[in-house]
Amino acid sequence: MQIDFIKCHGSGNDFPLIDARAVALSDAQWGVVARLLSDRAGPVGSDGLLLLTNGGPAQAFGMRMFNADGSEAETCLNGLRCVARAGFAAFGVTQATVQLKTSTAEVARDADLAPGVYTVRETAGPADLDVSRWPLMGAMRLVEALVPGLPSPRLFTAVAMPNPHLISFVDRIDDAELSAIGAVCEAAPDWLPNRANVSFVELRGHDLFVRTFERGVGLTDSCGSAMAAATVAGCLTGRIGYDAPLTVFNRGGMVRASVSPELMVTLSGNASFEWRGLISIDLASGQHGALTVIERYDDEVAAWDAVLAGISDG
Repeated sequence: MQIDFIKCHGSGNDFPLIDARAVALSDAQWGVVARLLSDRAGPVGSDGLLLLTNGGPAQAFGMRMFNADGSEAETCLNGLRCVARAGFAAFGVTQATVQLKTSTAEVARDADLAPGVYTVRETAGPADLDVSRWPLMGAMRLVEALVPGLPSPRLFTAVAMPNPHLISFVDRIDDAELSAIGAVCEAAPDWLPNRANVSFVELRGHDLFVRTFERGVGLTDSCGSAMAAATVAGCLTGRIGYDAPLTVFNRGGMVRASVSPELMVTLSGNASFEWRGLISIDLASGQHGALTVIERYDDEVAAWDAVLAGISDG
């Protein structure tokens, strides 16, 4: 089959985005597509796969996200902004309610973060603090506490957005330590059978810097739901205030963020298109053909590069 997609990113979290409203594939087949297109050694390379899907009775459109390992995530807030942009164009709207796997989110076109940077505001939640739903055995709620079963002295706050996140505030992020803890959770131990995302967070003045070991992906430069969960954790632990606007940074870029007292999270960030391509995939053999790039969005790439340069200069 021939796949027509747009390579896009939200805050450096990059994906092929497929308009799948008229594509009938099974979950297992979409998993094959996700693994092939996400392979960093392949022609596309990404953190996962985004699908623009049909919505429910009250939603114009929906979104599905498959991780690089082929598993499906409950949501991806960086990816949601990109799907929202495609949905806005498909339906001629500038705001919508989007159907996710287990929840919904509100999205709207927002003022650009910087010149030439297409920006979407998204509101999701409320964040769920009941870890028995993950399940995480041995706990009901974790706010700056030891994780039962995890061989680490770090204190974590558990937040579902609705995908599960373990957030620890640290003085300095150590990638090796984060990867080691993430690998324990990724192994789906008996006490955490569905795995979880793990993030280390630095408080930088009134803002946050987040680094994440993402479930089904590994150490990643950006994870939108982790940035949301980290902001919630900051409020729960008194490090930041509710309804206080802040900026959340990661290696891929940044988003504007705030959390209401009801634990609704609002993020505003880029939805950048890089190029559009075609690739053939043989689902039976799990092989792909050559990639053809149809169109490049060089102005958008340059606009986001300017944002990153400004962050590094600051």
